[in-house]
Parts: sequence; C-alpha cells; structure tokens
Amino acid sequence: MENRITKLFGIKYPIIQAGMVWNSGWRLASAVSNAGGLGVLGAGSMYPGVLQEHIHKCRQATDKPFGVNIPMLYPEIEKLMDIIVKEGVKIVFTAAGNPKTWTSFLKKNRITVVHVVSSVKFALKAQDAGVDAIVAEGFEAGGHNGRDETTTLVLIPSVKEKISVPIIAAGGIGSGKSMLAAMILGADGVQVGSRFVASVEASSHALFKKRVVEAQEGDTELTLKELTPVRLLKNEFYKEVQQAYVNGASMEELKALLGRGRAKKGMFEGDMKEGELEIGQVSALIHDIKPAVQIVADMMKEFEEAKANIKTL
Repeated sequence: MENRITKLFGIKYPIIQAGMVWNSGWRLASAVSNAGGLGVLGAGSMYPGVLQEHIHKCRQATDKPFGVNIPMLYPEIEKLMDIIVKEGVKIVFTAAGNPKTWTSFLKKNRITVVHVVSSVKFALKAQDAGVDAIVAEGFEAGGHNGRDETTTLVLIPSVKEKISVPIIAAGGIGSGKSMLAAMILGADGVQVGSRFVASVEASSHALFKKRVVEAQEGDTELTLKELTPVRLLKNEFYKEVQQAYVNGASMEELKALLGRGRAKKGMFEGDMKEGELEIGQVSALIHDIKPAVQIVADMMKEFEEAKANIKTL
C-alpha cells in the first residue's frame, strides 16, 4: 500500500504498533517494523538509560523505521528528549499533554512528530502546533483515554472534517476488517495496541497475555476519570476502585489506592489480582498469542479480502 502514512514513515503497510507502557520493548517494535508496519518503543515505562538501551537493540534488530512514544507527563521528559536527539530517532509519538511543548523542538531536529488526541478540539491544537500526523483514539482503546468517551466510529470522521494532516485511527482496531472500516471513515492508517499485547514479542508478562485472550465482552471498563481515565480489565484492584467510589473516596484517597508501580505490578510482573491491567475493548475479539509478523500478515490479508468483498456488494 502507498498512501500518506506509508510515505510519511517509509513503511510498507499503514499499521502502527502502539507504544504501550510495559508492553512495547525493542523485541516487539523491531518485529513489527520488520513485518512492514511501524514498531514503536513505549518510553513511558522506561528510565532514560533503559530507553537508550532499547533504541540500540531495536536498531540492531531491524534496518526499518521505528518510533518512540513519549507521554508528556513523564517526570524526566527532558532526559528522554535529549536521548531521542542524541540517538537520531526519526519518529516520535507524543501523548497526554500539550503538543506545543515539544513539537517545535523535535521538528527543529528533523524528527517526524505525531500526537495522540481523543477529540476534535485537541486534534486542531495538535495541527496548529505543527505535528506531521495525528492519532485519533476512540473510547474503546485500552490504557489512558479521553474523558469525553467519544467512540472511534464517531471520532475519526469528526476529526477528518476539521484537519488536513494525516490521521491514524486507534481504539478497537485489531483486525483487517476494522482497519478497513477506519480507513473508509477517513483514516490514513491505524494504530494497534491490544492485538500486539497478545504477541510473542510483547514485553508484558505471560499471565497478562493469557488474561487478555481469555477476556470477554464487558470485561473492561474506563475508570479513575478524576485522576487520568484508564481502561482496565476487571480484577480485584478494579473492584477496590469501584468500592472506593461507593464509599465516596476523595481524589487523595484514589491516588493512594492507585499508588506507584501498579501498572508494572500487573502487566509486567504478572500480578493478575492487585495489578493495573490496561487493555482495550477489542480484547474480547483476541483469542490467541501470535508472532507480530503473523499479526501484521493476517491483518493485511483480511483487509484485502474485506475490500474485495465491498466491491461485490
């Protein structure tokens, strides 16, 4: 395929692997890039030195383009940005913050910048900040999400009406059919997270991957909107959060309940009871753990088959 996204990144297919905390290390990013998509390192769960190590290993494992995702709430973001420039990273995805803060700095260093948004309002702000593309992420997505709860089905055409830069659809996309649907709605490419969590190369714990493929419809919910909205698999920790709401917990009490390292405890260390298990609604449609190359190949095969079927309707 050749379109605005494949040209922008220099990739074969318009499939971007989301840079998810505790899931997206160099093994996954390099595997997706080698398969023809764009692999992305999830810097949000990495110390600066760890990110540098993953960049080195990713570069050794692939000669294809790859990117780095940086949440703008990261406490030592200046150190991450210095590493990005020093190591010659060419593609950066920013999220959870004002795109004006770092876009000009990255652009001055000849870095392609993509910002993640959950609304038309923030898509326009990102475009005004000078980003090269936008990830428009719907309510279905796993992990940290938008407060407005706008679904991907509504968000993509709404953003398409207002902006001119390329759009990457995210949220609820884990198959070739959903990829085609997103592109019919106006997206130039798709960002896929949950489907790549259930991959051989994902750095997440085996027990978390197993829990993802066992998930059923209704097993996830967006919660903790007072702090930062996050979609979680329902487990004992989730039940504690819900009980806290029933008890009228304050912001401080919710913060204390969340504590530190809760996501690492769940997704990386494998505590399925007390850990924070971030995953999207599409987990209900994921039934197996596959190599990333197979996930990309299956998505493209299904995409082409679905597109051919549309022509026969």
